[in-house]
Amino acid sequence: MKLHKEGYLTIFIVIAAYIAICAASIYFLGLSTTTNFIMGIFGILAILIVSFFRVPTRRVMEMEGAIVAPADGTVVAIEEVEEPEVLKCKCLQVSVFMSVFNVHINWYPISGTVRYCRHHNGNFKAAWLPKSSTQNERSSVVIERANGTKILVRQVAGALARRIVTYASEEKEVKQSTQMGFIKFGSRVDLYLPLGTQIDVKLKDKVTGSQTILGWLK
Repeated sequence: MKLHKEGYLTIFIVIAAYIAICAASIYFLGLSTTTNFIMGIFGILAILIVSFFRVPTRRVMEMEGAIVAPADGTVVAIEEVEEPEVLKCKCLQVSVFMSVFNVHINWYPISGTVRYCRHHNGNFKAAWLPKSSTQNERSSVVIERANGTKILVRQVAGALARRIVTYASEEKEVKQSTQMGFIKFGSRVDLYLPLGTQIDVKLKDKVTGSQTILGWLK
């Protein structure tokens, strides 16, 4: 299993902690049923944390006009909203919520040029709440297509997420389905699309990052 570079330090700490817990259990309790139980529970926890940073094998999709899912997870919002921070206009918001069991890599939903990239400090409320899009810790990236169409991709931290990584930078050319960033432990990604965008998914649909087509831009 290939592991993501954003998890190297966390994985090292988890493995070191697991070894220390096992050694302490054996030292104080000996080779007993209790020791085996402790080692088993923390072993499962360590495996879950390591698997969180797995890198799945995905084919790179490049389809003109298509909007691919920016993350693995569940569609939790499809609605018309006012986007006040960056685009400052009415948009169609599509949001994908990632549980702790999902891959937490984020992908560019379209190809184009990054025109805006900012990190915003904020709260760490549950990521499925609507207010998390504007009140939580977040990173906003505006991508402009060759025809001038712009979309906003927003990485939003959740109750457990404490670090958002964004690889975008202003004026950088980016390709659809390539890695945009990573969010650690439970979060969501919001897309703000032009009104009239064709949406091919519905609420509660499960989507696969960089593979599922959410809809089509005009």
